[in-house]
Amino acid sequence: MVNLVAAQKPLMNGLMKMAGVQPYSVEIEPGTVMNFWVPCETVKKPGKGEKKVTHLEKPTKPVVVLVHGFAAEGIVTWQFQVGALTKKYSVYVPDLLFFGGSITDKPDRSPTFQAEYLVQGLRKLGVEKCVVVGFSYGGMVAFKMAQMYPHMVEAMVVSGSILAMTDSISVETLNRLGFSSSAELLLPNSVKGLKALLSVAAYKKLWFPDRLHKDYLEVMFTNRKERAELLEGLVISNKDATIPSFPQRIHLLWGEEDQIFKQELAYNMKEQLGENTTFKGIQKAGHLVHLERPCVYNSCLKHFLASLYAEQVNK
Repeated sequence: MVNLVAAQKPLMNGLMKMAGVQPYSVEIEPGTVMNFWVPCETVKKPGKGEKKVTHLEKPTKPVVVLVHGFAAEGIVTWQFQVGALTKKYSVYVPDLLFFGGSITDKPDRSPTFQAEYLVQGLRKLGVEKCVVVGFSYGGMVAFKMAQMYPHMVEAMVVSGSILAMTDSISVETLNRLGFSSSAELLLPNSVKGLKALLSVAAYKKLWFPDRLHKDYLEVMFTNRKERAELLEGLVISNKDATIPSFPQRIHLLWGEEDQIFKQELAYNMKEQLGENTTFKGIQKAGHLVHLERPCVYNSCLKHFLASLYAEQVNK
């Protein structure tokens, strides 16, 4: 029987190419390959005797990197944002390691590890500076990128995420949502489990036939062993939690009804991060704010980017 989610991928890929991005794989080092969607204008046609593109041109517009969360690969997560940004920005959409075909044989599973390899991949693509937009798990990776590579990351937009998943936040969140572990919440292995995840992630109750849920599980939840290890590598002890000093502007763009990382967490984070951090809540949206209210989300995102680059011009 045809998997309906897999069958839609060629259509999605075609729409993304029309929007201005196309897939490209980067071998970061032997054993580690990261897949990206890159700006079409950076891709040179293969030369005579070449079967595929061997190198890319550097981006000519300001770069925006969209980093996905835990329940879907990059282009599925950001399908409504790419086309809204590509006219003015060079958009890069990575698949983090163990998502969307990106793989590594390295044993590390921390957000720091993801951030390091993502930066290496971007550098191989010719990216020198960028604004990083991170959602949920991708937001934690984005914070690590900004902390470790401040000369590359000019600014951040973060949605439904926190600086780090501490013991106390993990326990409180799981208890409040009624899940026994992060894996039970974020790595469902049944239609019932996927429905439970969607019910806490979305503001409005979503209905899809069970067949579609089953097909989504088969396509989007691969590399289960490694992803379970990523979840284990996410949680740190409360005593190890620190608040970095970020030189970048940070914009927290939140669904006001987010049940996974509540708005109060965003307010607290804004106070901890200081005067370079701003907050914007979007009404009638939950954790999946960028999918539930894409027009409003895109408008807020573009406004932040425009103000950021206007400041740089005026300096």
